[in-house]
Amino acid sequence: MATPLTGSQLLAALRAEGLVVHEVRDWRRHNRNTKGGWGPVHGVVVHHTATEGTDTSVDLCYDGRPDLPGPLCHGVIDKAGEVHLVGNGRANHAGLGDRDVLQAVIDEEELPKDRLADTDGNRNFYGFECINLGDGQDPWPDPQLLAVEKAAAAICRAHGWGERSVIGHKEWQPGKIDPRGFTMDQLRKRIQDRLSRPPEGPPPPAPPNGGDGNGSGTGAGTGTGTGTGAGTGTGNDGTGIPPAVPPMPQHPPYEPFPGGEFFRSGARGPVIAAMGERLIAEGCDHYRRGPGPDWNDAHRKSYASWQRKLGFHGKDADGIPGRLTWDRLHVPNTHSTPGNP
Repeated sequence: MATPLTGSQLLAALRAEGLVVHEVRDWRRHNRNTKGGWGPVHGVVVHHTATEGTDTSVDLCYDGRPDLPGPLCHGVIDKAGEVHLVGNGRANHAGLGDRDVLQAVIDEEELPKDRLADTDGNRNFYGFECINLGDGQDPWPDPQLLAVEKAAAAICRAHGWGERSVIGHKEWQPGKIDPRGFTMDQLRKRIQDRLSRPPEGPPPPAPPNGGDGNGSGTGAGTGTGTGTGAGTGTGNDGTGIPPAVPPMPQHPPYEPFPGGEFFRSGARGPVIAAMGERLIAEGCDHYRRGPGPDWNDAHRKSYASWQRKLGFHGKDADGIPGRLTWDRLHVPNTHSTPGNP
């Protein structure tokens, strides 16, 4: 039995275990505490989302569904092994489960078969949703499995629990199959090994404030460089013989950064549509009808998802492109001038 961790304590515990943690919207005050109790807490339940795509899955777990309001867990663990905190308090994740399973978790004993659905799990358990289709075919990347191990161990360490305080949803509620793709005994063994060692400490820092170089903070600048600039003279190649045929203009394979000031209301051009297609390809899609040539809020939200995917946060993930994130997006060259249709 334990008093639930505060939001700050949960965040600190996860980061102390060496995890990259993203704070989603108003997660610290996002809960279902008005609909039921929260605590004392006894363990951690691991789920799979049955969805794909980081942004879509995180938004679903934060917002919930028409028949099941969010948050649907406390943290979402993506394929890259990063944790997205979406709730702090009671969450709609575990539902009703077997009271004998709960008692075994409290006693840290071998779990009985879950046969009943008579006990409120949302009061008693933290929950982590792991992004996976749950079809037995969708892979579990090593970084994701490591993050599941670390996240569960972080909470166990904070409360002084052992690995038997971590269960799968399928071990709690009859009829559930998640998580599918690894066994909970395997996960508990990994957690046991981790708890026998000190925590790893925080991960390397994310890019510094303003790292996108879009005019806010100290981000990466454009640099002056030495360039290869065109020389002066008569226009020949230095041999004194004018070229017989003017050289064809060479287009770089990717669109050069048009400058953050370009992306404002009223901006238009094929470069914007090309940017949107690349964002969709990277899984950063907030478009309802597909990207068009006019700069709008869907473009901004999609680009903000790309910035967050690269590790930027706060004002550095405001959806206004900066040079660093633009160069990494690899927008195909449209051979056009920004602002022209």
